[in-house]
Amino acid sequence: MSGDQERPPRGGSEFVYRVSTGEEWEELQKKGATLGGDLDHRTGCIHLSQLHQVKMVLQNFYRGREDLCLLQIDTNKLGDGLVYESVDESNIFPHFYGPARSFSPLQLDAVTKTEKLVLINGEFTCGLLN
Repeated sequence: MSGDQERPPRGGSEFVYRVSTGEEWEELQKKGATLGGDLDHRTGCIHLSQLHQVKMVLQNFYRGREDLCLLQIDTNKLGDGLVYESVDESNIFPHFYGPARSFSPLQLDAVTKTEKLVLINGEFTCGLLN
């Protein structure tokens, strides 16, 4: 990824979030790990969000999808493989590379909660977003 590497923003949360397709969530449950989707493979990292970024990500990248889950991920389980990077002048996103930027899979045991995202009046929602 381009952008400056940064540690978690001050007052950062103990959780980051992953918008996951139904197919990816099934893979994670069956295999215990996932390397994510096409974007993740192309960039060599698992794309994550801070909670306040999730709705923006959903609107920009997942509009109209109905097979989505929101995964809450324990940052302590990701260790030094979790890097916060500037993607533009105003947004710093968490990316999971794994140890030594090895493009390691996201492990199921890092997921602390999963909720189905539902579309209501054109907006995604779930308990984690309320």
